[in-house]
Amino acid sequence: MVKLGIMSFAHMHAASYADCISKLEGAILTGIADDNPARGRKMARKFRTKFFNSYKALLDEDIDGVIITSENSRHRKLVELAASCKRHILCEKPLATSIKDAQEMIDICRANGVKLQTAFPCRFATPAIRARAIINEGRLGKVLAINGTNHGKMPGGWFIDKKKSGGGAVMDHTVHVVDLMRWFIKQEVVSVYAEIDTRFYNIKADDCGILTMEFGDGTFATLDPSWSRPSKSFPAWGDVTMEIIGTEGVLDLDIFNQKFSLFSEKEGKESWVNWGDNMDMGLMEDFVNMIEEEREPSITGEDGLKSTEVALAAYLSAKRKESVRLPLE
Repeated sequence: MVKLGIMSFAHMHAASYADCISKLEGAILTGIADDNPARGRKMARKFRTKFFNSYKALLDEDIDGVIITSENSRHRKLVELAASCKRHILCEKPLATSIKDAQEMIDICRANGVKLQTAFPCRFATPAIRARAIINEGRLGKVLAINGTNHGKMPGGWFIDKKKSGGGAVMDHTVHVVDLMRWFIKQEVVSVYAEIDTRFYNIKADDCGILTMEFGDGTFATLDPSWSRPSKSFPAWGDVTMEIIGTEGVLDLDIFNQKFSLFSEKEGKESWVNWGDNMDMGLMEDFVNMIEEEREPSITGEDGLKSTEVALAAYLSAKRKESVRLPLE
């Protein structure tokens, strides 16, 4: 039985991860620690586990690994603490808010013999797995271009506090799709040009942007990571889509299209009822299996660093109003 703890419920994904753990036969949620005691106790009651007053107290328990779902700016501190206690780590995306922090997180985990996995659940969606298989089989020929989106609602809270989040929509939503692109074509981004702005909401963080990227093999890609979905009227949180153009064909990917459309007179609007994959369950199963099998993570800290680097390069490009080469210095 793999024993897990959750460090902070600041991120909205924490509740889904906890729910998945509660349904896994080979795992148990030993406890929750949160610097917000009221929130932590509430979640501990909901998931029938123990609340710990400090992160160190949770780490001192007999556990195998932890899931870190704090504000982005606190990832490094919590990863360092968990690594020093020899606990394997699944860290929410983006891995960090700077290249320096991400690299030091990777280094301290390696020095302590700890596995560091980045939380990119989109890799466990059946449409994404099938798209990758089609590309690997050569059925598209050589991939020439990718047009991607990760639209969403504006989450508010600490997500729009740049000191805690590291940015706005571009930091929040770039990393998921860039990770999929890297996973699909097995190439690294070598240049980024971005235009970023705040157009939809009266906030101090960016809420929209367009990225144009070039990969090492000449493939180019665009990405819209905007918080452009109306909070009250849009039927779902957002999307992850790609149009992948190859020399032999075109593939359309819509990860969240496993749904029914529900038109409710009571609610007065349409909503989407998902019937397909639980990507978070796939991520939790993979993390548990990694610990049980004592293998390397399927999504490494380096994967998290590379995707974060693209988001940071986008901000730098928008500031300079020119293309930025990677890797960043």
